[in-house]
Amino acid sequence: MDEKEVITGEVVEVKETEINGIKISEEVVAQIAGKAASEIPGVAGMSGGLASGISEMLGKRNFSKGVKVQVGEKETIIDLFIIVEYGARIPDIAWEIQNKVKTVVENMTGLKVVDINIHVQGLNLPKESKKEAPVEVVNEEND
Repeated sequence: MDEKEVITGEVVEVKETEINGIKISEEVVAQIAGKAASEIPGVAGMSGGLASGISEMLGKRNFSKGVKVQVGEKETIIDLFIIVEYGARIPDIAWEIQNKVKTVVENMTGLKVVDINIHVQGLNLPKESKKEAPVEVVNEEND
């Protein structure tokens, strides 16, 4: 059953899969995956579009932001678009995300996670502190 639904001013196609009489939408799988990924240390956030950025400014947390999901009859493929913290080791973060998302999605939905693709879309750089006036060092010698 495919429908169109309006969420935060954005038209999204809602696809559902049925497992033992239970219907799970792609949006639900995306939210589960996004929440799990955002909990990994070193992940600054998820990279989303303009509509999700506006909804976050209004105080609404959208965990499906930066997540693309394809759900089949009993399996799913997940693409995660992330922003990492400066200095974090990207391969380690990607591995942790893949393991956690796979475990959480499979446990919560019963779907088999076939593939998890990590797309690093940005880097969260530390904010530069205001430059202070140079400190003059005076070296006095005692004679």
